[in-house]
Amino acid sequence: MSKKTSKTVIGIFVVGALVLLMAAIVVFGSGDLFKRTNKFVLYFDGSVKGLAIGAPVMFRGVSIGTVKDISLIYDSKAGTITLPVIVEIEQGRIKGAPSFGNLDGDKKMIALGLRGNLEIQSFLTGQLMISFDFYPDKPAKIRGLVNQYPELPTLPTSPDIFEIMENLPIKEIAKNLEATSQGINKLVNSSAIPRSFYDLQNTLSETKDAMHSVSLLTEYLEEHPESLLKGKVAQ
Repeated sequence: MSKKTSKTVIGIFVVGALVLLMAAIVVFGSGDLFKRTNKFVLYFDGSVKGLAIGAPVMFRGVSIGTVKDISLIYDSKAGTITLPVIVEIEQGRIKGAPSFGNLDGDKKMIALGLRGNLEIQSFLTGQLMISFDFYPDKPAKIRGLVNQYPELPTLPTSPDIFEIMENLPIKEIAKNLEATSQGINKLVNSSAIPRSFYDLQNTLSETKDAMHSVSLLTEYLEEHPESLLKGKVAQ
């Protein structure tokens, strides 16, 4: 009896483990759990207002990672503040390119001109993202302030980005969206719409009846062509 009980208990544990495994596969169905990623540090001298943790890291419009951390480093000697940004990039996203995450691969990518840049993600919200591309004519400035992660060089942030975001008529856009929403709501709830549908239904019904009458008349004339001849004689 004890042996049977032990087998039953083992079976329950096995089934439970399988259920947990299936649940994990469903929860992590996107495959993020099994993706191989590497973290890198990028430095920006100017403001990163609008860049948030979780912002996308793109390469020519294709997502290759996300922003994981943003911090501040104050250089007391130079009297400057540097903004290191930690990004996580998925391995193998750029097919055929040298692998990210190893020293030789990083050096090759940098030598090819790989640079990070701040770009506007949404004109409506003013959110920023990091965009990578190859700029072989731009110098690769390496700071070497954080040794925990390999460093990828960046381009100077264009002040036009912040000028554009500051000049965006956010309030006006919001008002226009609200007015449009209210207009659609009034139109949908208007009593004129049911009336229009009723009139359209009546028109379609009358057209259908007329077409049916024409069809019956055509069939009758085909079966009784003499009636058509009589009509001509009578005229």
